[in-house]
Amino acid sequence: MHELGIVFHIIDTIEEIAKEQNLEKVASVTIEVGEVSTVIPSYLEDCWKWAVKKHELFKDSVLISEKIDAITYCEDCKKTYETVKYAKICPHCGSENTFLLQGNEVQIKEIEAI
Repeated sequence: MHELGIVFHIIDTIEEIAKEQNLEKVASVTIEVGEVSTVIPSYLEDCWKWAVKKHELFKDSVLISEKIDAITYCEDCKKTYETVKYAKICPHCGSENTFLLQGNEVQIKEIEAI
């Protein structure tokens, strides 16, 4: 389960920001999770609930996940399409000369501090 490692990385990153910005409490963290990132948001949330109990800065904080749609680009016809629906083969021209534009990332979008 790599979700726990991701949660620890998020916590470490926000703790550094909190020190720089003199934050005393984090109420919520919003993250963006790519549709094909292999990260399962419900697992991430379960790991978050467990991990934040060990950090006073995050006590009672909430993790909010937002999905980033997976979009693929076709280099032959120069069009984009839904990755999950069509996979590697372009539905416009049938080419396999494609690459993922977005949807594989996991990133912190917003930190709400109080």
